[in-house]
Amino acid sequence: MISEQKISNFFQFIDSHSAFVIVGHKEPDGDCVASCLALDELLRLKGKKTVLLSAGPFKKTEIKAYEHLFKTEFNDLNNISNYGLIITDCSSKDRIGELNIVNLDFDTFIIDHHKTSDSSGENCIVDASAPAAAYLVQQLFEAVHGEVTKTAAEILFFGLSTDSGFFRFLESNSADVFMAASRLISKGANPKKTYNLMTGGKSFSSRKLLGKQLDHAEAYFDGKLIITYETMEDTLAYGQNGRDSDALYQNLLAIEGVEAIVNIKQETEEQCTIGFRSREQVDVSSVASCFGGGGHKNASGACCKAVIKELIPQILQEFQKIL
Repeated sequence: MISEQKISNFFQFIDSHSAFVIVGHKEPDGDCVASCLALDELLRLKGKKTVLLSAGPFKKTEIKAYEHLFKTEFNDLNNISNYGLIITDCSSKDRIGELNIVNLDFDTFIIDHHKTSDSSGENCIVDASAPAAAYLVQQLFEAVHGEVTKTAAEILFFGLSTDSGFFRFLESNSADVFMAASRLISKGANPKKTYNLMTGGKSFSSRKLLGKQLDHAEAYFDGKLIITYETMEDTLAYGQNGRDSDALYQNLLAIEGVEAIVNIKQETEEQCTIGFRSREQVDVSSVASCFGGGGHKNASGACCKAVIKELIPQILQEFQKIL
């Protein structure tokens, strides 16, 4: 739960500005989009001017309907002093992508739940125990406005659901999270509709790509680690939109004895993105940090200059230390 002092700091921050820029990380997911949209509604209810920014791309099918609500650049450059900047679901401008606000000097407030985030400073709410940034934004919404609106309830439930794997990642100490979800449902959030939004609408080519990635998969360390990948040729054949990495991780983590999954994508001839997922005690954020990334204990990511065949031995070397 957010402390009273942190909530007070947020009150002071929003009272100090007449307008706000709201931004999340590049390649947004459901939690990132939901956190931004709920903050946007909250600030508008307070009579503030808002600008939603995102570097995109909006690759996930479940968030494409929200893409038109976000701008790709900030245009009110002559009135920067009127604006506060809120960064959510990440903790620095390094993660927001190539936006024209990166080098601008804004008074900034950070709301994040990633383990590798810097939690220092008054204008900062970072709680690595929170299952989603949306859960933190809900607490702020309720503290500032008293209760969430139906629109906010729907989008916050979506954000909480996507980052918690529709609650399957939560443990026995998550009673407060389920109570928060209950409040959202009481205000109009629809679990069935949300689940269908998360799991439906996938393209046929995304299923073909999933099959290709499963075919690429190899097991290491007596089956404790599985590494798979997507080549540039795979992307060309099946497209980059509608990729279903969640289904990939779910399929591979269901294998008996598996403790961690690595999914590598060759983005360009010189650059790869890496997704890490794990069960229980394996901390993949420590491995992700070795490749310039970070995130959560059981879900992290990284982006680095490399090619797949050279990257796999390096990844194996790091996992050998923890498996």
